[in-house]
Amino acid sequence: MKTIQKIIMSALALPFVGAGLFTSCTEVESSLVEYVEDNELDDPNDTVFSFVGIMGKMQNIADRTILLGELRSDLVVPTDEATTDIYDLAMFKAGINNQYNKPSDYYAIIQNCNYYLAHVDTVLSKRGYKVFEKEIAAVKAYRAWVYLQLAANYGEVPFVTEPILREKDADPELYPKYDVKKVADYFIADLAPCVDTPFPDNYGYDALAYIPVRVLLADLNLWAGNYEQAARLYFEYLNDRDKSDYHAIGTERSHWVDYRFEDVSGSPSRTSVATIRLNEDEFDGVVGHLSDVFESTINNSYYFQVKPSAALGQLSRSQRYTLLYQDPLTFATDTITPPDTLVYDPASLQGDLRLYSCYTLTGNNTSNDTYSKYMQTISKVSETTVVLYTVQQIYLRYAEALNLAGYPQFAFGVLKYGLYYNNLNTRFTPEEVASASHLVNFNQYNFTNANTFGIHARGCGDCHCDTLYAIPSLPTLDDSIKFVENTIIDEMALETAFEGMRYQDLLRYALRHNDTDWFATKVASRGGTLDPDLYTLLSDRKNWFLPLPGNTSLK
Repeated sequence: MKTIQKIIMSALALPFVGAGLFTSCTEVESSLVEYVEDNELDDPNDTVFSFVGIMGKMQNIADRTILLGELRSDLVVPTDEATTDIYDLAMFKAGINNQYNKPSDYYAIIQNCNYYLAHVDTVLSKRGYKVFEKEIAAVKAYRAWVYLQLAANYGEVPFVTEPILREKDADPELYPKYDVKKVADYFIADLAPCVDTPFPDNYGYDALAYIPVRVLLADLNLWAGNYEQAARLYFEYLNDRDKSDYHAIGTERSHWVDYRFEDVSGSPSRTSVATIRLNEDEFDGVVGHLSDVFESTINNSYYFQVKPSAALGQLSRSQRYTLLYQDPLTFATDTITPPDTLVYDPASLQGDLRLYSCYTLTGNNTSNDTYSKYMQTISKVSETTVVLYTVQQIYLRYAEALNLAGYPQFAFGVLKYGLYYNNLNTRFTPEEVASASHLVNFNQYNFTNANTFGIHARGCGDCHCDTLYAIPSLPTLDDSIKFVENTIIDEMALETAFEGMRYQDLLRYALRHNDTDWFATKVASRGGTLDPDLYTLLSDRKNWFLPLPGNTSLK
């Protein structure tokens, strides 16, 4: 076999090709095509080289995943110190030359995945097992996830599932344009056979390096409008499907210590499910720069480029914090809230405590005018790890799917109580449980009050006792679904702020309801009042998406 590493090296360096969006393909003609009759990945060493290369290219879009998902939402706003590219991205004015508008980095991953899937030996077996079955599933998941990001960020994108090996095939006009619905439909079918395939286990990576196929399939079904199927897939992932790997929501929270409301304790950490790991040193490869955007660092002279929006602060402060109090003499219990006379310093102590637990703004005692007088820290931001999925985020999407499948009581239960055996039998009627048992019947031994509670409690105290935090009496089931859907949207903001997920959550809601005005109003009101110019811009749906660089045929 000729030196397959030469072929793979070319493929690993090859983005999808064309003017702007596509770059030169000269190296394809001189290296890949030379080996068209001898390019199978049928040796473990070759597949390792190719597979690790794909994972390495994921690093190139790591920071962008957070920036594109957060800056174009209602939860942050650019500061006066933002670079032009950051400001334009946040204001939906990013052009084709914006440094964060590089679809070629996404297509480089897709091209490598397409090459791998086209040439890996799919039938090679040892001791009754297909040798590369796990790698194939992982590569398919990377490709599907990247296409989902592309479609959400660009609206419609050229869709190609075969490797580009010749210059004449690199014209994007040769390929159909897929929006997020078409992408979802395609990859639902593509990934379904891989849903039970384990992660690869011989590359030195832990499980967080891989995208769980079942969760990604659930996401795709959520985008496609298959809500019952999405809820089932999320449930199967969270529940103990194989009796050994289950995902309880946890009981960590940020809370007032006692009824005096004098001190706050705890921080509700995220439980990561999939991540992109970055290097600590540029000499080792790709490093992260998110802190220079979101936080005060020596690199930016402590001048952070974005900050929490007024809308996020208002939403957080508007939440009702409740505490279950027991009288030490009578042992009578009551639900109490912070008194109206309580002075909140900082203001993020009011209402939901999750913002307070991850965000700080303090004065910087410096007499040097070169440096900012303020220091901003956001603990969710990491230079070395970009989180793609958390257990908490999956629970929220599970609630979204449950609600839209027609089970608003259980969807709200995810927020208020947590779904486990005792709660199912005490919080819901037998008829309700019977109707949704295939989607909510968590294993009674693995899910208990010791490891499961409502996700709203991560910042709002003993919300399971709060009689005001409830679905009101509404005329129809559709009215209840709409109420819970809006509650979940707010909960997503409270729980996943600064995690790069908000733009897609807003987009999914707006596309589902075909509601341009809702999206435009939501984002344009992030400053606390409606920005008429931003509202007008976003009233044209094409401005929601990044512009693709011009498509020019290669010669």
